[in-house]
Amino acid sequence: MRDREVLVPDLPGFGENPPLAGGLSLEGYLDHLEALIAEVDRTWGARPILVGHSFGSILVSHLAARNPAAMPELGLINPITSPALEGSAKVLTGLTRVYYALGARLPEKAGRSLLGHPLIVRLMSEVMATTHDRGLRRYIHDQHAKYFSTFSDRRSLAQAFDVSVAHTVTEVAGSLTMPLLVIAGDRDAIAPIEVTRSVVDGLADVRFVELSGVGHLVHYERPDAAASAIEDFSAERD
Repeated sequence: MRDREVLVPDLPGFGENPPLAGGLSLEGYLDHLEALIAEVDRTWGARPILVGHSFGSILVSHLAARNPAAMPELGLINPITSPALEGSAKVLTGLTRVYYALGARLPEKAGRSLLGHPLIVRLMSEVMATTHDRGLRRYIHDQHAKYFSTFSDRRSLAQAFDVSVAHTVTEVAGSLTMPLLVIAGDRDAIAPIEVTRSVVDGLADVRFVELSGVGHLVHYERPDAAASAIEDFSAERD
């Protein structure tokens, strides 16, 4: 973003952020985000525009639905609009669930090795990347290799995955009455664009930016377009 302060926090249990004391659940995540927003408000003196990608879209939409008055606007990138255990991605989701469950049950060293195995991370990266730009593909694979497996512990990873496949943005779409920005790629294999279009059609106040030729990694493959859409959306409300 060219003229905005941007805060990109690690979710509990990932990156440098420890898991929540009571375990990772949807309500726990929402409580954490609500406290984070309040702290940003106190520190910077302004309520931020909340933007969530993929799993993050589930969390921020449910948070906005829980307290619409505290959320003046909202951004969703590659929103999860259809149940992960249904539709075209259900087989891959089922296999991933088994993978995480197995990683959590194996002995510590073996489980960690499985969950962070570079070949599995690379396969995931290959599935999600849609760009034909070789340099960009190398960058995406490098970023996933460095950061995709930065989780605090195997139990938290499995809990987070369970939350991610148990909920969708669509569950709370009727409560998203604030101005809303939705950015999606028309080649998204994880969040099919047809479902997203249908959900967007039912929203009260929405700007929909559909990007052609891009899948689930808008933030890597079309960052300028996404940033411009967010800046334009925000400028309209200043």
